[in-house]
Amino acid sequence: MARVLLADDNPTSRLTLQTVLEAGGYRVDSAASAAEAVGLLDQAEYQLVLSELAMESPEAGLKVLAHARMKDYRPATALVTAWHAGPETKSNSQDTDVLIEPEDLPELLGKVAMLISTRASRRAGRAIR
Repeated sequence: MARVLLADDNPTSRLTLQTVLEAGGYRVDSAASAAEAVGLLDQAEYQLVLSELAMESPEAGLKVLAHARMKDYRPATALVTAWHAGPETKSNSQDTDVLIEPEDLPELLGKVAMLISTRASRRAGRAIR
């Protein structure tokens, strides 16, 4: 079972996403702030880190994802937001956040599975070299 860290300061959004992810078969730890998320990242290993962009500060989510990317195990990372992102905010770069829009639950679970699968493929490729 893949382990996911979910960071969102909105309790309703956090609980909803946690419930959906758990129903999708993921083990989810949740954090209500960037500081709490960083603390959890220092205590456990995650396959995926999902963070809201603006929590206690406008870029708190980016700080969470930057901290996650510094970990030796390199979890997949993504921003999660309820607002509809335009094409200019999306990127295919490995180091750029993927925006996940949770209003479409099957699509959300599909994107989560794809992020975790891509991370696993990259890790397997590095192990073979």
